[in-house]
Amino acid sequence: MKEIFEGMKDIAIGTLSLSTLISALLVLIICCVTIRIAMSLITRAMERTRLDGALKSFICTAVRVALWVLAIIITADCLGIPTTSLVAALSVAGLALSLSIQNIMTNLFSGITLLITHPFGAGDFVSVGENQGTVKSVGLFYTVMVTTDNKTVSIPNGDVTASSVTNFSREATRRVDMLFSASYDSATDTVRRAIADAISQDEKILSEPEPFVAISSYASSSIDYAVRVWCATEDYWDVYFTLNERVREYFEKYGVEMSYEHINVHMVK
Repeated sequence: MKEIFEGMKDIAIGTLSLSTLISALLVLIICCVTIRIAMSLITRAMERTRLDGALKSFICTAVRVALWVLAIIITADCLGIPTTSLVAALSVAGLALSLSIQNIMTNLFSGITLLITHPFGAGDFVSVGENQGTVKSVGLFYTVMVTTDNKTVSIPNGDVTASSVTNFSREATRRVDMLFSASYDSATDTVRRAIADAISQDEKILSEPEPFVAISSYASSSIDYAVRVWCATEDYWDVYFTLNERVREYFEKYGVEMSYEHINVHMVK
């Protein structure tokens, strides 16, 4: 066996002997088997986590690429190729590539941050900067949402992480804040009773926390009443519009005058 191996050294392709090529091939096969086993273990570990599917796929792909680069370097070393120069070349190429796709990398790492921190998910109603709508998907590069007027907006993840994000769907309940104006001629107790009766007619308004009605300010032409009620998050807009209409009905029922901007002129002789 030793004689066969020694004889292989005499067989060469250029500067590479046959024994060197066989050694490099064996190393490459070992690397392939090792990569397959490692990826199998990593995939199983990823399945046990709660990470987003897109993030799991990205991590597995990144690890696979890194392992293959390492395998290539090890194989090149077995072939007698200077690995220092190869690593330096790969580093320079990686730096040049990262600079040329800087914006893409920003969106990528922002997407990873969103998928890890999970400030919102698909189906949540959120406000991101000037955009407001229901999140359709969160990818590695873009967050896609559908606005209330059914427009699909794709926002770069770099812009999402740089903006203030408000998630309206995260909590089970929301407070509805409203403001109603009544004439100075209407008694405060009457206005409160009219608003309270309007609130009591809506079953979607929660009794706890208790609805709040109070004078907010004295305007030039009216007294403003602040109204705060709580409801389930999904009932927010139904409560908002229904209460808006019902308060007007009860104002008419109780004889409360809904005021508007006007000027009283008094003639003095």
